[in-house]
Amino acid sequence: MTGDPKAAARAEAFARRKEAHALDRGAASGVLSEVLAGYRGVPLSGYLPIRTEIDPRPAMAEAAAHGVVGVPVIAAAGQPLDFATWVPDGPLVPGPFGAEVPEVIVPMVPQILIVPLVAFDRKGGRLGYGGGFYDRTLEGLRARGPVLAIGFTYAAQELDGLPLEPTDQPLDMIVTDHGVIEVGA
Repeated sequence: MTGDPKAAARAEAFARRKEAHALDRGAASGVLSEVLAGYRGVPLSGYLPIRTEIDPRPAMAEAAAHGVVGVPVIAAAGQPLDFATWVPDGPLVPGPFGAEVPEVIVPMVPQILIVPLVAFDRKGGRLGYGGGFYDRTLEGLRARGPVLAIGFTYAAQELDGLPLEPTDQPLDMIVTDHGVIEVGA
């Protein structure tokens, strides 16, 4: 790859994600629900999908019947994410970067994060949008205690040789439309 390796990897992964999204029939959310069933009642954060991101909301709605579910809220550039409690069919308003947020922000702290991504590898490497929000957030949460980071993605977004940096926080597990990848197994 020439130029910026992360930009080139993102461009390839975005193209793959767009193709996979066009074929998506929602089955991956069932796989995610099965994984989350083993953690009933543990506070978790999902995300409200933008553009062609895979949609975790059905699994989030199921998890919300058993415990607190939140979504990320961007406080400011260069800062970790905050999290607001989310309820299925609750009122939402536009937030930064095109993602919706709950109309009323009720803070929560997750122990499980369902993480969106642009590309991943089987070692738990994750390439995001480039803002570092999840890396800063995971680093801070992990400094306080155990946190499970689950990448949720289309299998087509897997890339070998991701251009990762020491500050990139690894995923603990990856759930795709083709199944579960146990990192380090």
